[in-house]
Amino acid sequence: MTAKTRPILRHVVSINDLSNKEIETVFDVAQSYLDQLPDPNFSYRIGRSTDVASKSILATLFYEPSTRTRLSFESAMLRLGGDVITSADPATSSAAKGESLADSVRVVSNYADVIVIRHPRDGAARLAAEYASIPVINGGDGAHEHPTQTLCDLFTLKRKHKQLKGLKVAISGDLRGSRTIHSFVYALARFGAIIDPMAAPGMELPAHVHRRLREEYRCELVSQTTESGSVDALYVTPDEPHQQSLFSGSEVDHSVILRKKIDAVYVTRFQKERWADKDQEYPRIDAKFLKDSKYSHASVMHPLPRVNELDAAFDSDSRAVYFQQAAYGVPIRMALISLLLSIRKEKSLQKFEGGFEALKQPLYDQPLTTGIRCTNKNCISHEPMEAQYVRNKFEVVKNHANETRLRCFYCENDVEHFVVAHKKNQWFVADTTALPSPAEPSFKDYVAFASSEDAIAAGYHPKHSQQKRASS
Repeated sequence: MTAKTRPILRHVVSINDLSNKEIETVFDVAQSYLDQLPDPNFSYRIGRSTDVASKSILATLFYEPSTRTRLSFESAMLRLGGDVITSADPATSSAAKGESLADSVRVVSNYADVIVIRHPRDGAARLAAEYASIPVINGGDGAHEHPTQTLCDLFTLKRKHKQLKGLKVAISGDLRGSRTIHSFVYALARFGAIIDPMAAPGMELPAHVHRRLREEYRCELVSQTTESGSVDALYVTPDEPHQQSLFSGSEVDHSVILRKKIDAVYVTRFQKERWADKDQEYPRIDAKFLKDSKYSHASVMHPLPRVNELDAAFDSDSRAVYFQQAAYGVPIRMALISLLLSIRKEKSLQKFEGGFEALKQPLYDQPLTTGIRCTNKNCISHEPMEAQYVRNKFEVVKNHANETRLRCFYCENDVEHFVVAHKKNQWFVADTTALPSPAEPSFKDYVAFASSEDAIAAGYHPKHSQQKRASS
């Protein structure tokens, strides 16, 4: 194979690692793996066994409890004819001895052909992808993302409603702590759906997710007045194919949006492992709640497991699709594995040099001991065992108003406030727009600090004081 056609390594850490066309390809392949269950009382389908991956091994590295994600991935690989090796209990793995995640994935890369990882730290999957020599799939990292769950969710919606564009999807519960929701809303926006957040008190979408929906997915906030008189915000994308952009597209017909009935209700559990207060008020979805006429034909979804937020008495209702949604996890993950491993000649997620890799943007990249740190304390960059392997790495994000933010390479948390310092001239300014684009040659001369105090402690001086010294 020549250098020109050498495939590059693909990972799926975020739902945004896949283009819309690639997601459709996953759906097409998943459809080919569906097999009707023999019991006519069940309408959902499971994966049809094949032997296309008979020479491949899947490794599951789970540092957090899981049932559906781990077992559905393992079932998917077995149904593809491959084998599975697993580390599902951190207490019995080398992590208990203090081994870093970076070292673990480098070792496991020699034992398998693809890795699925679940980890309690935000951004852990991105770190794993940096050091693995085989494809890495994110099975859920902290409160960051869960992209393969979103693939299952979108597949369920598409099969039930034929298309995703224009669907009105209400999302109930813990929108802040649920990694599933963060992947889901990005994907819904990309495919032109209408997002109706129904957050539990104090559990609204994180600020950086909300901002990305508005600025990068062109979602417009449309207010609607409920029967109780409160005002809620809908996220609406323009009526045209989605292209990520910082600028708004065509106009949105607000009157049509506000009249539209709910097509799907997505229920999430209280992510108690991510909250200090375990006794917060939390919404409960039951037959009485769904009796409202606007939910008359709404598919009710849940990524599972459920606790008390979704009444089990609703299971027999024809609108309940959450067990069907879980069943689709097998063919969807079969499709993703086979595409990443290129074991189906006619379809693959592999790109060639000059393709996917060329889309990567240059980063702000400094040693961990230099300048600003990610402000998300659950980011993998704050994990002591990974200190030798992580760096202060950020994407520099500028919007149409020339506002500048630093987006953590690992967990995608946005840092809005920082000071910019010039390495050679030893000055700093509290103006984030002073940081040039990483693509500019002068970018290497700059460093960011969390505060003026940090910059002064590192030997820098306010720019105006330097100018005064030069003129005196």
